[in-house]
Amino acid sequence: MRKIIVVNVTSLDGCYEGPGGNVMAMPMDAAFDRYNLERITTADTVLLGGASYALFQSFWPNVAQDASASATNREFAERYNAVDKLVVSDHATPPAADHPWAGNTRILGRTHAYATLRALKQENGGDIVVFASRVLWNDLLANGLVDELHLMVGATPLGAGTPLFVASTTALRPIGTRTFDDSSNVLIRYRVEQPAV
Repeated sequence: MRKIIVVNVTSLDGCYEGPGGNVMAMPMDAAFDRYNLERITTADTVLLGGASYALFQSFWPNVAQDASASATNREFAERYNAVDKLVVSDHATPPAADHPWAGNTRILGRTHAYATLRALKQENGGDIVVFASRVLWNDLLANGLVDELHLMVGATPLGAGTPLFVASTTALRPIGTRTFDDSSNVLIRYRVEQPAV
């Protein structure tokens, strides 16, 4: 069976992005980049919401050949270009035929997406990882589809911004923490406790 793993960065006070949607306020550093690379290495599928898909498909393909990018981000971009991508959206369009993601991106309408994801989780394969895509993964969490949350928590509160979570009664159990010599961020991994049926 495959797992859906959400990987996100958050401020100390639980913000997904800073005031005015400022993602650069988030504690994204070299440790966060290395952890994202670790996660995509265990995955064979990336799951995206429509807004993150639009942003990432215009950004990551170019990083792979960008000499000014870090070696970690170049390797991440190469893997991102190669891995299968599932986009849950009623409005997204497939990448152009000459785009690096053209051969491995599938758009799932929201109506049928969750049944498709439940079936995919029953198959053999690597992890299904979610980067960013807050609206999507909160909905997946509410519908019992997320297996683990991996949160990179920064040491500074922002005081305002977009909350990481929407209201949820989901129970989380810590399964590990990690610190980094070159970062004040702390990684906290949680298993999602699915209700008994």
